[in-house]
Amino acid sequence: MRHPPRLTALLGGTVLTLVSAAFAVAGSGPGAAASLGCSVAYSTVNQWAGGFQASVVVTDYGAPTGAWSLGFDFTGGQRITQGWGAVWSQSGSKVTATNESWNGSLGNGASVTLGLIASSSEDTPPPAAFTLNGRACNGGSSPAPTTTTTAAPTPTGSPTTTPPTSAPELSVSGNRLTDPSGATRRLLGVNRSGGEFMCVQGHGVFDGPVDDAAVAAIAAWRVNTVRIPLNEECWLGLDNIRPEYRGPAYVSAVKELVDRVLAHGMTPVVELHWTYGQYTGNSAGCPDVHASCQKPMPDARHTPAFWTSVANTFKDDRRVVFDLFNEPYPDRATATADQAWACWRDGGTCPGIGYEVAGMQDLVDAVRATGSRNVVLVPGIAYANDLSGWLAHAPSDPTGNTAAAWHVYNFNSCASETCWTSTLAPVAARVPLVAGEIGENTCGHAFVDRVMKWSDDRGLSYLGWTWNTWDCSSGPALISGYDGTPTAFGTGLRDHLRALNEH
Repeated sequence: MRHPPRLTALLGGTVLTLVSAAFAVAGSGPGAAASLGCSVAYSTVNQWAGGFQASVVVTDYGAPTGAWSLGFDFTGGQRITQGWGAVWSQSGSKVTATNESWNGSLGNGASVTLGLIASSSEDTPPPAAFTLNGRACNGGSSPAPTTTTTAAPTPTGSPTTTPPTSAPELSVSGNRLTDPSGATRRLLGVNRSGGEFMCVQGHGVFDGPVDDAAVAAIAAWRVNTVRIPLNEECWLGLDNIRPEYRGPAYVSAVKELVDRVLAHGMTPVVELHWTYGQYTGNSAGCPDVHASCQKPMPDARHTPAFWTSVANTFKDDRRVVFDLFNEPYPDRATATADQAWACWRDGGTCPGIGYEVAGMQDLVDAVRATGSRNVVLVPGIAYANDLSGWLAHAPSDPTGNTAAAWHVYNFNSCASETCWTSTLAPVAARVPLVAGEIGENTCGHAFVDRVMKWSDDRGLSYLGWTWNTWDCSSGPALISGYDGTPTAFGTGLRDHLRALNEH
């Protein structure tokens, strides 16, 4: 779903902020740093058993250069598996990162942020020394950020609130989502938008409060699932995002929201919404190369690294579900449906898309390579509304924990019971089917009432868009206040979910 516009976007002032932040990280001003040559701030963003994600901020204090090469040694057996912001290579313990074509120019005082994912044993030491174009840098290692998360308290009872039951670990069994006892579990809930756009627009991490009271208000609707849209550049900590909203700060905020959702007995669905890659073709949402709008497909440069990091973060908690990519629309760029579905599954060089694409198979592979067995949702094409080719092109998953995802609004092409029965029911007969977004632009709920009835009759899952206080002119909004006060549209979903939980 597209989002309401913000009042401001990324401006030149953001770049100045990033440069200032780089000086602060270096720990020296321009005058004092002139003789240093360069500085490097290396920090661990995220860590898990067997690996970690690191951020590397490189600042040049020498003559302007049109190309650069960073060098350092890993001394604990670490091996780089993925990287971004540079062309990475490793020979033995020696690591080299050379500039990409778009970030080779570094002037005096300019900085660039790189990222990497590496395998390691426990307590491996960070690099101790760095060079930039052969010059020794004064850089050192920053300690890994420490995040302490306190379990959110159970909300007090009220006429519309019950103590939460624990969110179950989930698996796929045939065409059902099941808990460890084998009981069928449906995902019924809402989307909590904001994490996909606020950070890239320079406003924060989430749109509105996500504290315990705000999450308790969601649970009071008898919701059992919350979908959390994310931005890959913010998670990976790319340079175009303000420092306070990227990398460690962003990852920590997402983890804390996931913990609160779990503490209230609900299933969190972490979902990749906005991604890198310049697309200016049919139905382009923006001309920006950065992750500032919905792109037709995920990009091969960053998205596998995003999912490697996210999967490593949550792989030990199978209560968390992964939604691979919000709304693919390669069909708007390609000439035929066959080309669109091939691009969707296999990625690579896709007709009409000017960047290298990561296909759904690439993303499943990235998740499973971490050892994760979390349930993965794979959406169809045409903004996730068309699943007609899903079964024929479904990515292979060695764990079998794959479900299909679809989105439906009253303005979509497939927005009738006849279409759902002919194109969606065959998919739902084979794999679990989750409507990751349902909504309408009428400010009412007549259409979603039909969607919910059709889904209830087949035991399917659905999530309303969206738990944000927007107005009907800018997108379906379920609430007018973060205390859970519903809009006319939201009343339909709230009352329906409460009625289901009474039986």
